[in-house]
Amino acid sequence: MQVSTYLKDTYREQVDTQVIAVGSREGSPWVAVADCLFHPQGGGQPADRGWLDGSEVVPVRDHESGLIVARAPEGAGLPVFTEGQPVKARIDLEARKTHAALHTAGHLIEAAGRTQGWTCAGNIHFPGQARIEFTADRPDARLADPRGREELTAALRETVAAAIAEDLPVSADHDEQGQRIVRLGALHAAPCGGTHVRSLADLAEVAMPTLKVKKGRIRVSYTAAHRPR
Repeated sequence: MQVSTYLKDTYREQVDTQVIAVGSREGSPWVAVADCLFHPQGGGQPADRGWLDGSEVVPVRDHESGLIVARAPEGAGLPVFTEGQPVKARIDLEARKTHAALHTAGHLIEAAGRTQGWTCAGNIHFPGQARIEFTADRPDARLADPRGREELTAALRETVAAAIAEDLPVSADHDEQGQRIVRLGALHAAPCGGTHVRSLADLAEVAMPTLKVKKGRIRVSYTAAHRPR
């Protein structure tokens, strides 16, 4: 049985664990460990950079087995691992913190958009590409006007800044269907399998250029970083 350790503690940098399965897919060997410290790419969040016993690996969700498996980066090899072998798993914690900050900031911007009567239609939380896309639940003439778009963006910034200043807690629980729900205090709740910061005061440098409207969607691009601690 594999445990999603990356969901239990965003800031866990390494763990002693053991190999529970090995295999190969399309000629590429993989290994799975009991305590999975690695977040695979998904839900708009990039994969962690990780190592097993010092060898760099890339985590991938294997839909056939249901496991998160570790493969070698493209062009590299993977050492031979055996089931039951003790191993040390480690992640690039600074990269993880960046991903967690961007993902949490994305939830916060989604919450701010909801206050404008918008519905989230898509998201991506990759560094340098982060954005939330919305559809408007009702017509708003400001979206067609440059000054109106800046006015709306300013309102989003204000909502985001106020929540960070209030230092709302970030938590996760499961609903009756077993779905993981991430909450920003009482402001926002959404199904999510990503990593997040401890509270909104961990967010720094959250910035949003003026929103854009493309093909009927409201696109809010953003940047964010993890506050040094």
